[in-house]
Parts: sequence; C-alpha cells; structure tokens
Amino acid sequence: MSQPNMVPVEMNNNVGDGDNNNNNNGNNITTTNNDMNGGIVLGDEEIDSANTSENQEDGSDHQDPARPSKRKRYHRHTKHQIQELENFFKECPHPDDTQRKELSRQLGLDHHQIKFWFQNKRTQIKNHQERHENSQLRAENDRLRAENHQCRASIAKAICHRCGGKTAIGEMSFEEHHLLLENTKLAEEIRQLSLVMPKCTGKPVMNYTLTPPAPARPLEEIASNRREVYKSIGNLPGSALRVKDVDKPLIIELAELAMKELMAMARLDEPLWDIGANGTSLALNLNEYTRIFRNGLGPILNGLRTEASKATSIAFMNHLDIVQSLMDVNLWSNMFARMVARAMSHDAILTGVQGNFDGAFHLMTAEYQVLSPVVSTRECYFVRHCKQQGDGIWAVVDVSIDHLFPNLELKCRRRPSGCLIQQIENGFCKVTWVEHVEVDDREVHPLYKSLISSGQALSAERWVETLERQCERLAYIMSPNVPSIEPDVITNNAKQSLLKIAERMTRSFLSGVATSNGDIWFGLSGNGGNTVRAMTRKSLNDPGRPVGVILYASTSFWLPVPPKTVFDFLRDANNRTNWDVITTGGEGLQLMSQIGNGRDSRNCVSLLRTPNTSQKKMMMIQETSTDPTASFVIYAPLDVTLTENVLMGGDPGNVSLLPMGFAILPDGTAQPGREGGSLVSTAFQVLAEKDPSTMLSFSSLATTENLILTTANKIRAYFSQQPV
Repeated sequence: MSQPNMVPVEMNNNVGDGDNNNNNNGNNITTTNNDMNGGIVLGDEEIDSANTSENQEDGSDHQDPARPSKRKRYHRHTKHQIQELENFFKECPHPDDTQRKELSRQLGLDHHQIKFWFQNKRTQIKNHQERHENSQLRAENDRLRAENHQCRASIAKAICHRCGGKTAIGEMSFEEHHLLLENTKLAEEIRQLSLVMPKCTGKPVMNYTLTPPAPARPLEEIASNRREVYKSIGNLPGSALRVKDVDKPLIIELAELAMKELMAMARLDEPLWDIGANGTSLALNLNEYTRIFRNGLGPILNGLRTEASKATSIAFMNHLDIVQSLMDVNLWSNMFARMVARAMSHDAILTGVQGNFDGAFHLMTAEYQVLSPVVSTRECYFVRHCKQQGDGIWAVVDVSIDHLFPNLELKCRRRPSGCLIQQIENGFCKVTWVEHVEVDDREVHPLYKSLISSGQALSAERWVETLERQCERLAYIMSPNVPSIEPDVITNNAKQSLLKIAERMTRSFLSGVATSNGDIWFGLSGNGGNTVRAMTRKSLNDPGRPVGVILYASTSFWLPVPPKTVFDFLRDANNRTNWDVITTGGEGLQLMSQIGNGRDSRNCVSLLRTPNTSQKKMMMIQETSTDPTASFVIYAPLDVTLTENVLMGGDPGNVSLLPMGFAILPDGTAQPGREGGSLVSTAFQVLAEKDPSTMLSFSSLATTENLILTTANKIRAYFSQQPV
C-alpha cells in the first residue's frame, strides 16, 4: 500500500476537532506543531496527507478570492524518518513513552508526532485486515448460497431408482419413501412367487395383480399394516419352495451321493488338495477333482466361479452337541452369526431315527454374509443331510437343489459341503470342514474384490475357526468358575451375567453390519469407500432393546496395516480417545473388570466406566474377539442403575443394548512372508426416535452419518500417520 508521509501543522475548518477526536480515541490531534506522518482515518476513508499537501500548496487558485490568502503549511517527513518509523513498527507496534521519546530524539520529530503516527498506523492496518476478512466472508457466503441452491434444485429433481417416486423432502417424508421401497420389494416377491408356485404345487396360483391405489390413510395405519403384509409374504417362500412328493426320492438320492463325495474330500489330501495362496489353508485342485468325481453335479454353470477349501480344527464341545447345533436352524444361525445372516428350515423330508439326527434330511435356505454393507449376501437353497459314520463319528453335508426351481435367480450354488466330526478324548472333537461353492461375484465392490477372489471370505478355515471360538465362549459362559484377567472385583454370578450380555450384544451387532435381503437398506452417501448404508427397525416389546425407532448404519474402509495391528489398536482403552466420538466425550474410560472367555487373553469381556471425576456417569461393556481369520471389537453403553442391579444378581436380559463396533477382516492380498492390509466394517445402532410411531427425521440420518464417517476418518487418519 502507499505510505502517507505528511500531516498538517495547523488544521483548518476542513478537518474539525470532532472528526479527529473520533478517529484517535479521544486524543486531540489538532494541536499546533502536529506535523506527524500518516493518513488520518475517518470511518472507512483514509486521507493521504501527501496528496493533501500538494492540493493545498499547488491548488491556490481554488481558494475563495474573497477570503484572505492563507495557505496551509505541512511538514513532510523525510524518507529516512519514514523508513525508521516503519522498521520500529515492525518490531514494536506499541512503543511506550520512553521509546517514543527516544525516537523523537533520534528522528528530530515531536513526541506527539511519534505517538499519533503509531496510532494511525495501527488503525490503518486494522482497517485493511477487516476489509480483507469481510471480503473473504462475503465470498464464502456467496459460495454457500450457490451450493445451497444447487442442492435444493438437485433434490427437487431427484427420482428414486427403485420405486420411481420423487425424493424431494418437501414432497415426500422419509417414512413414505421407506414404504414405497417396501411396496416395490413386496410386489417383486409376489411376481416371482407367482411364477414358482405352480411348478412347486401343481396348482394354479391366484392373480396377485395390484389393485388401484386406495384413499390416503394415516402413516401410522400404513406402518401397522405393512408389518402384517410383510409377515405373510415372508411365509410364502416356505410353502412355495416346498418340494413335491415325487421329487423327494430324488433329493434323498442326491444328498446321499453328496455325503459320499464329502467323506472322500474330507479324507483325501494331496493331490486333491494343494496349499492355498495364504500358505495356511488348503485349496482344491479342480483338475484332480474332475478326474476323481466324474459323476458329480455336472459342469460349472455359466458365469459362476468355484471356491473350494478345506480346514481342520479341534473344538471343545461334545460331538452330539455340534451335530445338534448344525441340524437346528436357529442354533446353527446363532453359532455362525458371523457368516449366516438369515436361515430358514422349510421341510424335514426325514427327521432321523432313534431320537437323533442320524439319517435326517432338512430343506433349508440361508444367506451367507461377508461382514460389510457393500458386499451382497449369498443366498442358497439346499438340503442338509446328517449321517453317523461310525462310533463317535458324524458327518453333515449340504448340497443345492435349486435346479428343481429354475425360476429362482440364485447367485450361489453349494456343491457337497459340510463337516466330518470325530469325537476325541476329554470332551474335544476333531472337525474337518469342506466348503465347495459356485458363486457369481462379477458385481463385487472393488474394496472386497481381492478378499472374495482369494476364497478367504467364507472359506472352510473361517468356519472351523468360528466354531472353535464359539465353543470356547459357550464353555466359559457355562463354567462354574469364570476366570478374570484383572483382579476379581465382582462375583462369579456377575461374571456369567456379563458374558451373557456380551453374547447378546455380539449377535445384535452382527445382525446390523451386512445388507441382508430380508431388510430394506438405503444409502446415506455414495462416496466410494465412504458408502454408508442404513436401515430402521421399530422396537416395542423387546426387553433387550430400548423402545423406539432404532437406526442401523454401517460402512467399510481399507487400512494399510494387518488385522492384528488394527485389532490391538482398537481394543486398547488408552487409544479410545483417538477414535471414539460417541461414548468417551473426549475423556478416557477406566477398566472396572475384565473377564476371559477364550484361551487367548485378548478374547475377553471388559466392563468400563467413566472416571470418578467425570460429570457424566456411564458404564460400558466391550467384547474383543480374534482368530486367524477375523477380529471383532464390539461395545455398548450401559444404564448404570440396571448394570449395578445385574452385578448384584439381577436379570441380565433386562439390560437394553445398542451395540457398536468393528469387524476386521484381511484384505486378501497376504502371501507367505508378506502381510496384507485390513478391511474394517464399523456399524452403529442409534435410538433415533423414542416414540415408535414417530417418523425418522432427516436430522437423525445426518447426525448418524456424520458420527460413523467421523469415526472411520479418525482411524484412517491415525494409521496414515504411522510408518507402514
């Protein structure tokens, strides 16, 4: 900026005392001999004293000839004086009286000239800064206004690709949009079932054409009726997929052949089985398989890829209990909740003999999940056959029968898969698991492509490791003396209650990570790896959940470090403030008790609480679980009063839970001698509305999305700063 360099010695009527007093905070600068340097600021204007001097000296012809010729005299500062003042201002913008006197002596200027030069200089700089800041704020405001208008225009024109309706907030509520999605899904299910049922039952099916829309009803009534409609529709697959009597002998024969193939594959080693890509599991040699099993289920279907693996493990459970857990669909889906999203038993062709499952044939459907909202579940329809192979030796095999229903568009086909269970001493069993499936994975999300193509996502190793881990957890829950990792501060009954709460918490968490076909999920954002999927469920009479509308949200992201590193970071309470934006509030949590539920000390249940100095009293339960194929850190805030009641012997089933946490999987790129990265899925369950009849607000969606993305971004930021 140009630097003013002259001030008037005497002020005429053009610049009065009042103006100067306002400009200089009450300091009168009209005193005689004020020949300081600098422009005088009046409001937002600056008067350049140099220009004023020239106008006064050279512009005498502009004066009124009737008035006496009295020219205004100015004293121009020398360049040396200006430079010295500027240099001193850079070092000290607020000189004291001693410094001003010293400058006055050095530069030959009056003490008041020095004082007011610094005052005006500071005012001048402040005004320039304020103008610059105001300009930036105006530009930012204009940008936000333009962005807001653009967003409003986009929302107003948006069309839902699933239901065809408008998605504008002003024209359709979230609940109405949700109902439209459900209606579209149900209509499609009815259409498919109307094609399948004539072939399954041999009877014509009634026409399920949609009736004209009825008059508008309250949303509460629609929401109540839709649950009943969906419940009745949900029963249709069970009847529609029930096989005809003439097909049952064929299914039994197919299952018996599958059992023979499973027994051979479980007992054979090389050359049928080779070492897998990760160096630990066994992978099927397809050429050798084709040579040995020429009369199998036929060639691989077009568009499907083969996944086949084998693994062996030792489980601490009675062999008959394992058989029962596999043949009871509810026990099976609970024990393998990490891989089974939904399961249903449709028909029992034969129930077995002598009160056990020997010779049983069950028709089942199941959705197999990779714990991520961006990976679709694999739905299969199969027969499960159980057979005793000898004293203490049992086998359970699955084989798909979807070829009986050509109209079913399933993307997963189970070739003979299952396990051989052999009792050994001291209550242990040796379990050999074979997984052999054909899948259509052409639409897999890029983030999970390596894991899926490697076959590790739902490999035999995952099944046996999950079985072993679940047997450990159940053994600790049933133990009369539950061990503590930390010194005992609670009773054994309280430990068992906490383990039961943790078991329920884990099952609830696993049900809200992947996008099962039985639920209606919607996207909150579509930003590549930051995709957030969400769904809602209404809780009314469930003592294990709070009453209201519960919002489920999950997202997945990649980290450049192995799963063990991620697991150790997340389970460490000292690191919690680095990522937890919900439960800690910026302060750490103290460990109250830690209970082991596995041979690995990292497999445990912890009871945490806020410090005594905290104003917010809160308790939290956390379970950490790890095996070579997957790791989990799952936690949930607890009601302090109810938790204290449980510790004193109360019912753990009355504790409401809204779990959150992380599922950590390898990214499928690991090789012998080289570790790969990690795929992390984080899921939150939030009580969005306390009234179950209340519509979910968009602010709840936005808040939840922000929380889950902030958590993911904090974790990614932490590991991006760590050396790889």
